[in-house]
Amino acid sequence: MACLQRQPKTSRSEELLRYEKSQKEVNVNVKLLGMEDDPDLQFLLNGGDLLKVRSSSWKKTRYYRLQEDCKTMWHESKKTFITKQTFSLDDISAIRIGRQSEGLRKYTEEQVEGRCFSIIFKGRRKNLDLIASSEEEARKWVTSLQKMISKINSLNTQQKKEHWIFNCLRKADKNKDGKLNQSDVKDFLHLINIEVDDDYAEMLFKECDKSKSGYLSGEEIEHFYDLLTHREEIEVIYGKYAQTMGFMSPENLLEFLMKEQREKTTLADAHKIIDKYEPDEKVKEEKLLSKDGFLMYLHHPEALVLNPKHKEVYQDMTQPLNHYFISSSHNTYLMEDQLTGPSSTEAYVRALLKGCRCVELDCWDGSDDEPEIYHGYTLTSKILFKDVIKAIKEYAFKTSDYPVILSLENHCSVEQQEVMARHMSSILGSALITSPLGDGMPTNFPSPEELKGKFLIKGKRLNKLEASFATEAAAADDTDVTEEEESNDEDQQKEEKEKNKKKKLKLAKELSDMVIYCKSVHFNGFEDARKNLSFYEMSSFTEGKAVDLAEESANAYIHHNVDKLSRIYPAGLRTDSSNYNPVPLWNAGCQIVALNFQTTCTDMDLNQGRFLMNGKSGYILKPAYLRDRTTEFDPITLTRGDWLEHKTLHIMVISAQQLPKVNDTKSSIVDPLVKVEVYGVPADVAVKETNPVENNGTSLIYQ
Repeated sequence: MACLQRQPKTSRSEELLRYEKSQKEVNVNVKLLGMEDDPDLQFLLNGGDLLKVRSSSWKKTRYYRLQEDCKTMWHESKKTFITKQTFSLDDISAIRIGRQSEGLRKYTEEQVEGRCFSIIFKGRRKNLDLIASSEEEARKWVTSLQKMISKINSLNTQQKKEHWIFNCLRKADKNKDGKLNQSDVKDFLHLINIEVDDDYAEMLFKECDKSKSGYLSGEEIEHFYDLLTHREEIEVIYGKYAQTMGFMSPENLLEFLMKEQREKTTLADAHKIIDKYEPDEKVKEEKLLSKDGFLMYLHHPEALVLNPKHKEVYQDMTQPLNHYFISSSHNTYLMEDQLTGPSSTEAYVRALLKGCRCVELDCWDGSDDEPEIYHGYTLTSKILFKDVIKAIKEYAFKTSDYPVILSLENHCSVEQQEVMARHMSSILGSALITSPLGDGMPTNFPSPEELKGKFLIKGKRLNKLEASFATEAAAADDTDVTEEEESNDEDQQKEEKEKNKKKKLKLAKELSDMVIYCKSVHFNGFEDARKNLSFYEMSSFTEGKAVDLAEESANAYIHHNVDKLSRIYPAGLRTDSSNYNPVPLWNAGCQIVALNFQTTCTDMDLNQGRFLMNGKSGYILKPAYLRDRTTEFDPITLTRGDWLEHKTLHIMVISAQQLPKVNDTKSSIVDPLVKVEVYGVPADVAVKETNPVENNGTSLIYQ
């Protein structure tokens, strides 16, 4: 977390002078990070010139360096008006060496490949494309930044808090003399998100001003820090279980884990925690856990509510593909909105790295016989189909080994469809599924395990898959298919259906033959699908149509999804790339519930939460009652069955630390509360929240 304080624009000389005057601050931060005499850290603190690339005509040299907090990068700017010259290392998602970004590939030559690198930010912030003076310097920047990010991420919560509070104290010390007067203390409390009245601030100041000098320094500041970081609620919890000479024995710790944390654990696990987290070697030798060790454990991801075993793939991955919920993206190529937003290969990279296993490619004829991807009939920018396939190939299996579905929305001419087929064949190679697994005509989907490292194509096909197994494979004389992909908006459904009777798309045989397990077909009702469609023939539904089916014909929808795949996508009116609640569709067994991954919102949080388990594989096995052909489950009526198990969820909200400000203004202070929401079948939906704690975002107690 950063201390929020607007900084005036500074020049290179002013920044270097500030650095020279702040060596004491640097030394403290270096020590807090445990990186004394580290050459990579020193390299970043000294900084250097880099060529910033924005276009073929905009390439300008800018000075970059790491600031004294060892967490914030400063960069030189020539703009007359600028609000920010810094970015936090916490905001960086990845650093990529070479011409890996769209901008560098487009605006630089191949001969500078080794000198290029890109800083990829979290959220919607644009990439920072840079060129160093040499390949060695580029590698130095990349390895140094990666080391710093790794070091910061490895700090436990307590270490991060110490680092944060120290730097906020330094910012509050306006004249940098190592002393804080009463006004500085009030400013500091604002920086760390605490609002207090003048009387309380004065009382706090006087309690720490032991020398009666009118300012705090040295040990007085340390005492002030101790008052702020004191965790009374931790002492209460620790004191309850520290029943062995004032410490926790393995048996005491086991009791805490089982009673308070509700974990299925053993005495051996308690011993491992003590060995791992107890900082005092003498206490560790006695096989005891001190309060400091206990706090270190609580601050580690190992103590999170998520079951540690679920961080790895733990579910049965040998079931048919349609028995899984599949993490899916809509209009994957877009970085922002659906009307004027930029299209980018980076959007595919980000989605895949989040574990997405079904990406969408909206394909149109491009110039020079190269198909392009963009949102048709809008002002969104265009990217080459082949560049997207290359990016997908490179990043598809970095987060998950399980199969990726390429959902093609095809608007191309036959000639450019043939180009698409050639690109996918040459780039994806043997990883592309172009024929059914095994011998003979399949009767069911293969499993995610069987499809590891493979790509499946979802799209139109000229004939039934069965035709390719005929004695003499039937040649498809008719090269026309109905073009109805993503045209089922409920208000226009009947009109579109009539249009589709006339609207035809010529389909290239080379592209058609690549569609094996995910053939796109129009939905004409559950009865028609049951009688006339093969298992691999699937339909796409707009969110409105899907929600109607899930509410009015839930059990029939579930039965449909036991045998076939269903893909759901956002309504066309969501031009701002907003999302919809995926839970009702999951309740109906829908597997491919596609969301706009570029939009941060509650619905996307639900999606990421759903797929956080099972090793972030992008595949979650559906409950047994959503895989059973005889199931009577209905999420709306909730008839009796194995699924009906009444449970009560108890959550005790104890405390919180270091909550962010709502906005960047210095006077902004939060009144935080904790809201707990349960999503599921309608009968399970519930919301509870604590009372707010006024004017405190740093260290608050709810109990």
